[in-house]
Amino acid sequence: MTGAEIVARRLRSQLIATTAARTPVEVVRHLCAMQAQDNLAALWAVALRTPDATEADIDAAFARRELLRTWPMRGTIHTVAVEDARWMTELMAPRILQRMAKRHAELGVDTAALRLGERVLGDALTGGRQLTRPAATALLAEAGMPADERRNHIIGSLSMRGVLCLAGRHGKQQTIALLDEWAPDTPRLAQDEALARLAVRYFTGHGPATLQDLMWWSGLPGGMLKPAIVAVAAQLEETVVDGTSYWSGPAAESGRARSVHLLPSFDEFLVGYRDRTAALDPAHTNHVTPGSNGIFNPIVVVDGRVRGSWRRTIVKDRVSVTATAFEAFDGRRRRAIARAAERYAAFLGLRLHDLTFD
Repeated sequence: MTGAEIVARRLRSQLIATTAARTPVEVVRHLCAMQAQDNLAALWAVALRTPDATEADIDAAFARRELLRTWPMRGTIHTVAVEDARWMTELMAPRILQRMAKRHAELGVDTAALRLGERVLGDALTGGRQLTRPAATALLAEAGMPADERRNHIIGSLSMRGVLCLAGRHGKQQTIALLDEWAPDTPRLAQDEALARLAVRYFTGHGPATLQDLMWWSGLPGGMLKPAIVAVAAQLEETVVDGTSYWSGPAAESGRARSVHLLPSFDEFLVGYRDRTAALDPAHTNHVTPGSNGIFNPIVVVDGRVRGSWRRTIVKDRVSVTATAFEAFDGRRRRAIARAAERYAAFLGLRLHDLTFD
């Protein structure tokens, strides 16, 4: 299995290079979780995998309580299917809380602060109500909790503990809800069952991928994950490359492959793996993650390789897209990028005003 074969299979397992019909919640279930700290980018990540979906369509899936956002792993926000929120946070978030303990101590995010935050926000949210994040942090401030950073850590920490979640949007603002009310009756799993489910779901939605990739993605150690992979090996396909096992789920539907994609910042196509060299030439890493600061720029993917970055500018009812090539795009690729930009404009419900190439 060559690098080109790895990325071709990932494009299909990640539901990028196919037009097979599916819904937003089916997309998110398939990938298990999708990094989502950038709100609009997170919506586009789901929509580009859902034929003809718009921003409003993805918002509607949240409004129907099919999807939510929370902090299940790596200390950052992910979109998950509602029924997956509890078992995922219970499995992975405690390790993140342990790692953040020192920082929380510095900020004063202690037991007393968490109890206060849970009481204040619980009182405001009980009965199915939702608050925007600014409104929630304002309530915490009124209760005597200083510093924006501290208040944001309270919200994140309570989410990792299964108390809160990020629900739908009010305007362009994310809202906060009580997990027990937004996602009632969601299952709790024994640890072995949760690990097995995680392995199958990750490799199905991200494969071919390695144990090291899953360790990075989940934040869990190999000692926990190796037995889980052994337990579900019969449900996966193993391919050994230079002594390393790559695991995949059942073959993805072929559909009609598309060769050029405008992927958002933090898309799972890159962020979902420890080793990204199959898709990204290390020489271009700084263009995608400048200064290795944890920020992932939107990327132009051509035939499975990251060939550039892109940005958008929205003015009233129109959007302009600028694509920056690592090496010059030829005419065929420019035409394909133009089609991808039109698809992005349709997602926003706007007119594509201009496409330029740097």
